[in-house]
Amino acid sequence: MQVDVFEMISQFLWEALFAAGLYKLFSKCGKKGWWALVPGLRYLRLGECAGKEREGRALILLDISSIVLTAAFSLMNQDSRSALLIEFAILAAAMMKIGSTIRIYTGLCRVFDRKNGWVAVWFLFSTLAALVWGFSPKFQPVHRELWNDDGNDMDAGYNPAFLSVSEQDELRYDGIPLSEGLHINIRERSVRDLAKKRYLLKDIRLAIPEGSLVLLLGGSGAGKTTFINAVTGYEKADADIFLKGKNVYENYDELVHKIGMVPQQDLLRLNDTVIRTLEDAALLRLPSSVHYKERNQRIDEVMDILGLAAGKQGLVSKKSGGQKKRISIGTELITDPDLFILDEPDSGLDGVLARELFSKLRQIADQGKIVIVITHTPDRVADLFDKVIVLARDSGRVGRLAFYGSPDEARAFFGRQTMEEIVMRVNREQEGGEGKADEYIEAFAEKRAGGSSEEKTEADNEA
Repeated sequence: MQVDVFEMISQFLWEALFAAGLYKLFSKCGKKGWWALVPGLRYLRLGECAGKEREGRALILLDISSIVLTAAFSLMNQDSRSALLIEFAILAAAMMKIGSTIRIYTGLCRVFDRKNGWVAVWFLFSTLAALVWGFSPKFQPVHRELWNDDGNDMDAGYNPAFLSVSEQDELRYDGIPLSEGLHINIRERSVRDLAKKRYLLKDIRLAIPEGSLVLLLGGSGAGKTTFINAVTGYEKADADIFLKGKNVYENYDELVHKIGMVPQQDLLRLNDTVIRTLEDAALLRLPSSVHYKERNQRIDEVMDILGLAAGKQGLVSKKSGGQKKRISIGTELITDPDLFILDEPDSGLDGVLARELFSKLRQIADQGKIVIVITHTPDRVADLFDKVIVLARDSGRVGRLAFYGSPDEARAFFGRQTMEEIVMRVNREQEGGEGKADEYIEAFAEKRAGGSSEEKTEADNEA
């Protein structure tokens, strides 16, 4: 009995010391220390400190699974086939727990800039490691950026970067009347991961005048597609989106016909002729109240704009890549949209064909339309654009607005001469960029806040 009491006291002391070490460690990582007192859940916070939140969640689920499987194993005939399967499942869960634990300890070594030999110390002598790392002032998280960078995009966006300057909640319309153009105020676009909110976009406010050809820039994962889906109403955000004075979300059924979207991949029936393809698009997309003469007139107008009239009887399959892309554009342009969005329309096209295609888009914009284009080769046609939107992921890996203005203003703001160099300014270092997203996001917020204040003061003086 004395031995049992001694073992219980010893185990309690070791547990208390382990919790004390984790308490101090969590505090260094900016986490609430009391999580160290909760068995199981403490590994979730330890995973966050290591930039391995996914592994921390996995450990909790594996612990629960092990408890349930062990209880089931004890209640059945241990010589049965089912018991053998459960025993195998318990062993598999234990192996997975070991793998997740090692990845967390390895992540801790990266964040605290310590040699990987500490992984063995953590694994074999976890209480000692927790005390040393928690109480020694020499052990501090050096690479904090790794808390949001474990290589898994599904774990991004939980902690948006804090900016010392933020825009006011009111809509910023850059002097453009609400009844004109496209007004975007995305407060946030988020999703729920279990009980936790994950941000995809945050604080994006701008206004685009009619007759604008707009370049949408941003590195991989910056939120370009999410931004487009939020603007078009395909995936609603916490936002106010106005197209020519009408709220897109509140009037979606009406405005969906005034928004054209051309995806990267051509969705065409190759065995149809060009004219048949456009006729079918007109029948499907134009209201049934439109008279056939008016419908045919619209088809002729689209073919003239895109240069498709001469070969309208030819099969789509016989057309070049550039011509197919123009046909795809034509199927969306047939409704005469006010907002036209294209995702990499020049993909696979050489410089001459790309230039020709973008010249057509320039003509469409000049008719009073708003045309937004995503392209990974912007510099060969940069002179055709009126505006540039630059999205970037902050250190919390949340899509934010890093710039909006003319191409010349963008070059001056970023101190670079090409659009591709501008993207590299805000791309993460892991992607070959300069990793200055937070710097430029905040600088642009300061620029707009200052500009807005000046405009307000000027307006007050005039009043």
